[in-house]
Amino acid sequence: MKENSLTHLKNTAAITMAAAVIAVCAWITVPYTVPFTMQTFGVFFALLLLGGKSGLLSVIIYILVGAAGAPVFSGFKSGIGTLFGPTGGYIFGFILIALIYLIFEKKADTAFKKAAVLILGLIICYAFGTAQFVLLMKSGGSAPGIIQALMMCVIPYIIPDIAKLSLALLIAPRVKKAVKL
Repeated sequence: MKENSLTHLKNTAAITMAAAVIAVCAWITVPYTVPFTMQTFGVFFALLLLGGKSGLLSVIIYILVGAAGAPVFSGFKSGIGTLFGPTGGYIFGFILIALIYLIFEKKADTAFKKAAVLILGLIICYAFGTAQFVLLMKSGGSAPGIIQALMMCVIPYIIPDIAKLSLALLIAPRVKKAVKL
């Protein structure tokens, strides 16, 4: 095989494996007052490991596999209904995190800057997911106010998501070096 073909094959395998990591992380539930999954860790890890373009592709593949019916979302859920349900906006928000990272990746040349970019993406993900949540709950007749929605859907997850981001910042560079990506 030519070097270019080998590089392409290695990149394709890495993108696919990162999508699988996100899926596995979605299945890992950490019990707490408000249980949370490791799903956002998987997204952060994929982006930090592969970079913006390949990380974005891994997030899109993850979502498409779930939309097609594979139980890759949290709670082993799947399908279009999950994506267009009350919490599906947060899953779509993963694409926004990846796009923000892709846009600012060249300027994010330190761990601190990478964290800042990913936090910006996370805030946009929270906003998009919360907006979908409120809109769908409103159409169902039981709409919480924005403050109540934030208290339910965002506030309990901020500290765990920052911890997951910190973990990804520690692990991704080591894995990248070990597998020579």
